[in-house]
Amino acid sequence: MTQRMLIGAIALLPCITAPATVLADDARLAQITTFFADATVIAAPALVDCTLSGGTETTCFQITVAPTPPTHETGPWCPTNISDGPEAGGIWFLDGETVDVDGDFIQSLATIYGDTKWQLFDPDSGDIRFTGTLEACEAAARPDVAPEYQNHCVQCLPEYMPDDTSITYVIPLEPVLSDRPNRTNQSGSGIAFNGGRLDGPAPVDAILGAYTIAAFDDCGGHVNPNVGYHYHAVTDCLEANQKTSGPMSADEIAAAGLGPQIGIAMDGFQIFARLMADGSEPTGLDACNGRMTEDGQSYYYHAGEAGSNAILGCLAAEVGCTLNDAGGTCDASQRPARP
Repeated sequence: MTQRMLIGAIALLPCITAPATVLADDARLAQITTFFADATVIAAPALVDCTLSGGTETTCFQITVAPTPPTHETGPWCPTNISDGPEAGGIWFLDGETVDVDGDFIQSLATIYGDTKWQLFDPDSGDIRFTGTLEACEAAARPDVAPEYQNHCVQCLPEYMPDDTSITYVIPLEPVLSDRPNRTNQSGSGIAFNGGRLDGPAPVDAILGAYTIAAFDDCGGHVNPNVGYHYHAVTDCLEANQKTSGPMSADEIAAAGLGPQIGIAMDGFQIFARLMADGSEPTGLDACNGRMTEDGQSYYYHAGEAGSNAILGCLAAEVGCTLNDAGGTCDASQRPARP
């Protein structure tokens, strides 16, 4: 989402009000702890002081997790030969939808993108060029792809990450409304119930500009050397959760006809599956993929369409931090702007 689009989205956001009733901090923290029971938690949720993106000083919950989710298998990403079927590779975004990264897709890239420079495979053997080492991953999974890794399928494997890799999330316990929506490419969209990072948009233009495909697995995730495994799309891999982080209770979620809560946004609002519990499309969503409950007491998000490259369109409230150092302090107001 461009800056102009983001500013224009303000008019599309609802008038969000704080919940009429707020659980005591210790009760919310207990709820959040239960919500992340399926994550690999390194440091349990705790209450900390924090400064949000708009400068608000408030109370956040902080949790440190391992980035690889334990609730599903990760991969595969890149097929190895153009004879491979969809089971050998992951998915990619094309025209707002997900497509299989299989041998046929790799063979068709020049036609799909109208550029004869695409050639990810050896025309004689059919072998697909892919990044198969940590060094290759580091050289290719960056904005300035090393020239020798152009025309490659880029995959970084979870085992490339150090065993002690972790990410610390600092998220407001109660959302603090913002006078303008926040982009998700700064902090990410949020954290899934299994500890996986729900990221902002993948830099698709930069990836394609280097004649690479940074495939996602069927769960919508891939690995990079900085944050480990993370999601750019939400598929049915995240729809098995039966817990809620609040403030909407399980009874309120059921009454609203919502699907499972898949995560917590970086501004503290709940994120639910894209579809309603009955399989229908949600209605009345704003530019951030959010809406109010019918009684006007709670605001929440739906995950975006898997192929949209936007788990959330934006964040409606002030956001917290992701930290590489669990002992660090969250001051989101001091983050440098990202393009």
